[in-house]
Amino acid sequence: MADQTHVLFVEDDDVIREATQLALERDGFAVTAMPDGLSGLEAFRTDRPDIALLDVMVPGLDGVSLCRRIRDESTVPVIMLSARADSIDVVLGLEAGADDYVTKPFDGAVLVARIRAVLRRFGHASGGDRGERAAAADTGGVLTFGELEIDTEGMEVRRAGEPVALTPTEMRLLLEFSSAPGTVLSRDKLLERVWDYGWGGDTRVVDVHVQRLRTKIGQDRIETVRGFGYKLKA
Repeated sequence: MADQTHVLFVEDDDVIREATQLALERDGFAVTAMPDGLSGLEAFRTDRPDIALLDVMVPGLDGVSLCRRIRDESTVPVIMLSARADSIDVVLGLEAGADDYVTKPFDGAVLVARIRAVLRRFGHASGGDRGERAAAADTGGVLTFGELEIDTEGMEVRRAGEPVALTPTEMRLLLEFSSAPGTVLSRDKLLERVWDYGWGGDTRVVDVHVQRLRTKIGQDRIETVRGFGYKLKA
Protein backbone atom coordinates (compact mmCIF):
# COMPACT_ATOMS: atom_id res chain seq x y z
CA MET A 1 0.00 0.00 0.00
CA ALA A 2 2.93 2.34 0.66
CA ASP A 3 3.72 2.50 -3.07
CA GLN A 4 0.11 2.97 -4.12
CA THR A 5 -2.22 5.93 -4.07
CA HIS A 6 -4.57 5.32 -1.15
CA VAL A 7 -8.24 6.09 -1.75
CA LEU A 8 -10.85 6.40 1.00
CA PHE A 9 -14.22 5.50 -0.53
CA VAL A 10 -17.41 6.11 1.50
CA GLU A 11 -20.55 4.63 -0.09
CA ASP A 12 -23.56 2.96 1.58
CA ASP A 13 -24.76 0.97 -1.45
CA ASP A 14 -23.07 -2.44 -1.12
CA VAL A 15 -23.11 -3.18 -4.86
CA ILE A 16 -21.69 0.19 -5.89
CA ARG A 17 -19.12 0.12 -3.09
CA GLU A 18 -17.81 -3.34 -3.91
CA ALA A 19 -17.84 -2.87 -7.70
CA THR A 20 -16.10 0.52 -7.51
CA GLN A 21 -13.52 -0.76 -5.06
CA LEU A 22 -12.65 -3.64 -7.38
CA ALA A 23 -12.45 -1.29 -10.38
CA LEU A 24 -10.13 1.11 -8.57
CA GLU A 25 -7.93 -1.71 -7.31
CA ARG A 26 -7.61 -3.06 -10.85
CA ASP A 27 -6.29 0.37 -11.83
CA GLY A 28 -3.60 0.17 -9.15
CA PHE A 29 -5.18 2.09 -6.28
CA ALA A 30 -5.23 0.91 -2.68
CA VAL A 31 -8.81 1.35 -1.44
CA THR A 32 -10.36 1.58 2.02
CA ALA A 33 -14.14 1.31 1.55
CA MET A 34 -16.57 2.30 4.29
CA PRO A 35 -20.41 2.11 4.38
CA ASP A 36 -21.18 5.23 6.42
CA GLY A 37 -19.81 8.64 7.34
CA LEU A 38 -18.75 7.90 10.90
CA SER A 39 -16.66 4.87 9.94
CA GLY A 40 -15.32 6.91 7.02
CA LEU A 41 -14.15 9.66 9.37
CA GLU A 42 -12.47 7.11 11.63
CA ALA A 43 -10.74 5.51 8.62
CA PHE A 44 -9.60 8.93 7.41
CA ARG A 45 -8.00 9.73 10.75
CA THR A 46 -6.40 6.31 11.01
CA ASP A 47 -5.19 5.74 7.44
CA ARG A 48 -4.54 9.32 6.19
CA PRO A 49 -5.49 8.54 2.57
CA ASP A 50 -4.24 10.45 -0.47
CA ILE A 51 -7.76 11.22 -1.70
CA ALA A 52 -11.32 10.79 -0.45
CA LEU A 53 -14.38 9.81 -2.53
CA LEU A 54 -17.50 10.64 -0.56
CA ASP A 55 -21.07 9.85 -1.51
CA VAL A 56 -23.41 12.68 -0.53
CA MET A 57 -26.16 10.49 0.91
CA VAL A 58 -24.56 8.14 3.43
CA PRO A 59 -25.94 7.33 6.91
CA GLY A 60 -24.55 8.39 10.26
CA LEU A 61 -22.67 11.40 8.99
CA ASP A 62 -23.64 12.55 5.51
CA GLY A 63 -21.02 13.14 2.86
CA VAL A 64 -21.19 16.93 3.02
CA SER A 65 -20.71 16.95 6.80
CA LEU A 66 -17.90 14.40 6.46
CA CYS A 67 -16.21 16.61 3.89
CA ARG A 68 -16.37 19.54 6.31
CA ARG A 69 -14.84 17.44 9.08
CA ILE A 70 -12.04 16.31 6.77
CA ARG A 71 -11.42 19.85 5.56
CA ASP A 72 -11.14 21.05 9.16
CA GLU A 73 -8.22 18.67 9.62
CA SER A 74 -6.55 18.39 6.22
CA THR A 75 -6.26 19.70 2.68
CA VAL A 76 -6.35 16.17 1.22
CA PRO A 77 -8.29 16.24 -2.08
CA VAL A 78 -11.98 15.34 -1.90
CA ILE A 79 -14.32 14.28 -4.70
CA MET A 80 -18.03 14.15 -3.94
CA LEU A 81 -20.28 11.52 -5.52
CA SER A 82 -23.93 12.41 -6.04
CA ALA A 83 -26.87 10.53 -7.50
CA ARG A 84 -28.29 13.83 -8.65
CA ALA A 85 -26.76 16.58 -10.75
CA ASP A 86 -28.88 19.37 -9.29
CA SER A 87 -27.42 22.53 -7.88
CA ILE A 88 -28.12 21.72 -4.24
CA ASP A 89 -25.96 18.59 -4.07
CA VAL A 90 -23.19 20.05 -6.19
CA VAL A 91 -22.96 23.42 -4.47
CA LEU A 92 -23.27 22.03 -0.94
CA GLY A 93 -20.43 19.61 -1.58
CA LEU A 94 -18.18 22.24 -3.12
CA GLU A 95 -18.97 24.79 -0.41
CA ALA A 96 -18.03 22.18 2.17
CA GLY A 97 -14.55 22.13 0.66
CA ALA A 98 -14.72 19.42 -2.02
CA ASP A 99 -12.38 19.90 -4.97
CA ASP A 100 -14.57 18.21 -7.58
CA TYR A 101 -17.65 16.05 -7.97
CA VAL A 102 -18.86 13.13 -10.10
CA THR A 103 -22.50 12.30 -10.79
CA LYS A 104 -23.78 8.74 -10.38
CA PRO A 105 -24.16 6.48 -12.23
CA PHE A 106 -20.60 7.00 -13.42
CA ASP A 107 -18.36 5.14 -15.81
CA GLY A 108 -15.37 3.57 -14.05
CA ALA A 109 -12.93 5.01 -16.59
CA VAL A 110 -14.36 8.50 -16.09
CA LEU A 111 -14.02 8.21 -12.32
CA VAL A 112 -10.41 7.04 -12.61
CA ALA A 113 -9.61 9.88 -15.02
CA ARG A 114 -11.14 12.42 -12.63
CA ILE A 115 -9.20 10.99 -9.67
CA ARG A 116 -5.93 11.15 -11.60
CA ALA A 117 -6.64 14.71 -12.72
CA VAL A 118 -7.18 15.79 -9.10
CA LEU A 119 -4.03 13.97 -7.96
CA ARG A 120 -1.96 15.63 -10.69
CA ARG A 121 -3.12 19.01 -9.45
CA PHE A 122 -2.06 18.09 -5.94
CA GLY A 123 1.38 16.89 -7.04
CA HIS A 124 0.78 13.18 -6.45
CA ALA A 125 2.77 10.55 -8.28
CA SER A 126 1.77 7.56 -6.15
CA GLY A 127 0.88 6.89 -2.52
CA GLY A 128 1.98 8.66 0.61
CA ASP A 129 0.55 11.54 2.61
CA ARG A 130 1.04 14.30 0.07
CA GLY A 131 -2.36 15.90 0.52
CA GLU A 132 -0.92 18.88 2.36
CA ARG A 133 1.07 20.12 -0.64
CA ALA A 134 0.11 22.24 -3.61
CA ALA A 135 1.93 22.41 -6.90
CA ALA A 136 4.48 25.23 -6.94
CA ALA A 137 4.33 28.08 -9.40
CA ASP A 138 7.40 28.78 -11.46
CA THR A 139 7.32 32.52 -10.84
CA GLY A 140 9.38 33.00 -7.69
CA GLY A 141 9.31 35.89 -5.24
CA VAL A 142 6.42 37.59 -3.51
CA LEU A 143 3.55 39.14 -5.46
CA THR A 144 1.71 42.05 -3.85
CA PHE A 145 -1.79 43.25 -4.66
CA GLY A 146 -2.80 45.90 -2.17
CA GLU A 147 -2.93 44.22 1.25
CA LEU A 148 -2.65 40.78 -0.38
CA GLU A 149 0.77 39.11 -0.52
CA ILE A 150 1.41 35.84 -2.37
CA ASP A 151 4.66 34.00 -1.75
CA THR A 152 4.86 31.76 -4.81
CA GLU A 153 7.91 29.90 -3.56
CA GLY A 154 6.83 29.32 0.03
CA MET A 155 3.21 28.79 -1.12
CA GLU A 156 1.95 31.18 1.53
CA VAL A 157 -0.64 33.94 1.35
CA ARG A 158 -1.06 36.88 3.71
CA ARG A 159 -3.79 39.48 3.89
CA ALA A 160 -2.97 42.64 5.83
CA GLY A 161 -0.04 40.73 7.32
CA GLU A 162 -2.18 37.84 8.55
CA PRO A 163 -1.76 34.33 7.10
CA VAL A 164 -4.58 33.04 4.90
CA ALA A 165 -5.25 29.28 4.88
CA LEU A 166 -6.02 28.05 1.36
CA THR A 167 -6.66 24.57 0.07
CA PRO A 168 -4.36 23.44 -2.77
CA THR A 169 -7.13 24.01 -5.30
CA GLU A 170 -7.75 27.53 -3.99
CA MET A 171 -4.01 28.21 -4.09
CA ARG A 172 -3.76 27.04 -7.69
CA LEU A 173 -6.73 29.23 -8.59
CA LEU A 174 -5.15 32.27 -6.94
CA LEU A 175 -1.81 31.59 -8.64
CA GLU A 176 -3.58 31.44 -11.99
CA PHE A 177 -5.19 34.81 -11.38
CA SER A 178 -1.99 36.36 -10.03
CA SER A 179 0.02 35.22 -13.06
CA ALA A 180 -2.05 37.57 -15.23
CA PRO A 181 -3.50 40.37 -13.04
CA GLY A 182 -6.10 42.44 -14.82
CA THR A 183 -6.59 39.78 -17.49
CA VAL A 184 -10.02 38.19 -17.79
CA LEU A 185 -9.90 34.40 -17.47
CA SER A 186 -12.91 32.46 -18.69
CA ARG A 187 -14.46 29.68 -16.64
CA ASP A 188 -13.50 27.16 -19.32
CA LYS A 189 -9.88 28.36 -19.24
CA LEU A 190 -9.80 28.07 -15.45
CA LEU A 191 -11.28 24.55 -15.65
CA GLU A 192 -8.51 23.61 -18.06
CA ARG A 193 -5.64 25.22 -16.14
CA VAL A 194 -6.67 24.67 -12.51
CA TRP A 195 -8.81 21.54 -12.64
CA ASP A 196 -6.85 19.91 -15.48
CA TYR A 197 -10.00 19.20 -17.45
CA GLY A 198 -9.18 18.01 -20.94
CA TRP A 199 -12.91 17.86 -21.58
CA GLY A 200 -15.93 20.02 -20.90
CA GLY A 201 -16.66 20.46 -17.23
CA ASP A 202 -19.26 22.03 -14.95
CA THR A 203 -18.41 25.69 -14.48
CA ARG A 204 -20.18 25.69 -11.09
CA VAL A 205 -16.96 24.17 -9.77
CA VAL A 206 -15.18 27.38 -10.74
CA ASP A 207 -17.89 29.70 -9.44
CA VAL A 208 -18.05 28.12 -5.98
CA HIS A 209 -14.25 28.07 -5.61
CA VAL A 210 -14.03 31.72 -6.65
CA GLN A 211 -16.61 32.57 -3.99
CA ARG A 212 -14.65 30.59 -1.36
CA LEU A 213 -11.46 32.35 -2.41
CA ARG A 214 -13.13 35.77 -2.20
CA THR A 215 -14.18 35.18 1.40
CA LYS A 216 -10.54 34.58 2.28
CA ILE A 217 -8.67 37.24 0.28
CA GLY A 218 -11.35 39.94 0.05
CA GLN A 219 -14.64 40.08 -1.82
CA ASP A 220 -13.51 42.91 -4.10
CA ARG A 221 -10.13 41.41 -5.03
CA ILE A 222 -11.54 39.15 -7.78
CA GLU A 223 -13.87 40.90 -10.18
CA THR A 224 -16.65 39.22 -12.17
CA VAL A 225 -16.71 40.27 -15.81
CA ARG A 226 -20.24 39.40 -16.83
CA GLY A 227 -20.41 37.08 -19.81
CA PHE A 228 -16.65 36.46 -19.88
CA GLY A 229 -15.23 35.26 -16.57
CA TYR A 230 -13.13 36.62 -13.71
CA LYS A 231 -10.03 38.75 -13.22
CA LEU A 232 -7.77 39.68 -10.34
CA LYS A 233 -7.68 43.44 -9.76
CA ALA A 234 -4.12 44.56 -10.40
